This record gives sequence, structure tokens and C-alpha cells, in this order.
Amino acid sequence: MTAAGRWQIEVTRVTPAGGTTVQDHVALAEIELCGELIIAASAAVEERLSLDRIDEVLLGH
Repeated sequence: MTAAGRWQIEVTRVTPAGGTTVQDHVALAEIELCGELIIAASAAVEERLSLDRIDEVLLGH
């Protein structure tokens, strides 16, 4: 048996054993806002988003 064979294990779980998941709601909200800005920037005709357009995107208008 090789060293790799001796230490080979099957991953059956990637969350804590209690079944709980850790979520940072602030981080998730920030990621969502960044995604909205990326979408707006990719659809923009101009090279950069104006401050007014950034406010529109972030405030949901």
C-alpha cells in the first residue's frame, strides 16, 4: 500500500458537525452590492460610472 493509499479519506461533510452554517450577513450584503455595481458598470456606455449612477445602483433607484 502506498502512502497516498494509507491516508486517502472520503470527504462526506464540509459544514460543522452540528449542521449549522456560519454566515456573515454583512459580508453577504456587501458582496451583493458589489455585484450590482459590476452589472451596472458592464452595462454603462461611459468609461466610469458617475457618482450619481453609483448612488442610484446602491440605493436601488
